Amino acid sequence: MPTLLPRDANNVPLPAMRLKNDCAHVIDVSSTSAKNTSAFDQQTRIVSLYATGPVYLRFGSSSVTATTSDHYFPEGVYCDVSIGGDKTGQSSHVAVIAASYDCQLFISEKQ
Repeated sequence: MPTLLPRDANNVPLPAMRLKNDCAHVIDVSSTSAKNTSAFDQQTRIVSLYATGPVYLRFGSSSVTATTSDHYFPEGVYCDVSIGGDKTGQSSHVAVIAASYDCQLFISEKQ
């Protein structure tokens, strides 16, 4: 059975990755935009997301803000997302806002 690997921002398949030590983030999500307090490591290219409720999210710089017009991310899904690379630049933060009720977004950086 074939395995689909995540791809980076340059559409290059990434090998299976491990969790980075000391690079876990938790964001308390409400009706006001919130983001990770510390930036993603500059070497991080992939983050894993898991939300305990439905949310909208947007990746960007330290000034990023989420709105209900951003990408919808459902509750209870574990998903790997590319946050950039050498040619495209890297997102240092993710902003998130609740789609219907307060919850948490768990983020794990991978190496």
